[in-house]
Amino acid sequence: MRTLRYSINVTLDGCCHHEAGLPPDEESMRYWTAEMERADALLFGRVTYEMMQSAWRRPATGTWPDWMRDWETPFAEAIDGAKKHVASSTLDEVDWNAELVRGDIGTAVRRLKEEPGEALWVGGVALPLALADLGLIDEYEFVVQPVLAGHGPTLLAGLRERIQLELVHRQEFRSGAVALRFRPAGAAA
Repeated sequence: MRTLRYSINVTLDGCCHHEAGLPPDEESMRYWTAEMERADALLFGRVTYEMMQSAWRRPATGTWPDWMRDWETPFAEAIDGAKKHVASSTLDEVDWNAELVRGDIGTAVRRLKEEPGEALWVGGVALPLALADLGLIDEYEFVVQPVLAGHGPTLLAGLRERIQLELVHRQEFRSGAVALRFRPAGAAA
């Protein structure tokens, strides 16, 4: 069975808006590129899918935009080429190497986890909250940014029940950010 890992950048005060933390640097982009490359497939809700697609889809010209620095290109190529699943009740179709996930999200994600492979990766805010409430997330990975945002969406706001976690990996970045990976307490490694 494939592991489902929820990964996101978060500020010290829990804000998970994509612009609230530190701007990406070479070290953090290498980290996120490795995460993308380890996943068999990515799972997004509509909002995250559209945001990621607008930023990281290879342009029709085949040439990455001028704003993209050389050290961002490996991440762009990894996410652009990744298999994607998009959970949405409002989209009629998706592209960008994606397929639409419809119906009961719990049933659909259980089915995805049962497919051959090693890992699924989920990002965003609303979809991970629903998956956490269903007990479907096997690992939580937070890259904690040394920033206090003071506003914005907060991590897993509205979670129905407390989930006890145990730390399984920690990595510090030169920027002061810290990547923390957890599993639900008592879960098999």
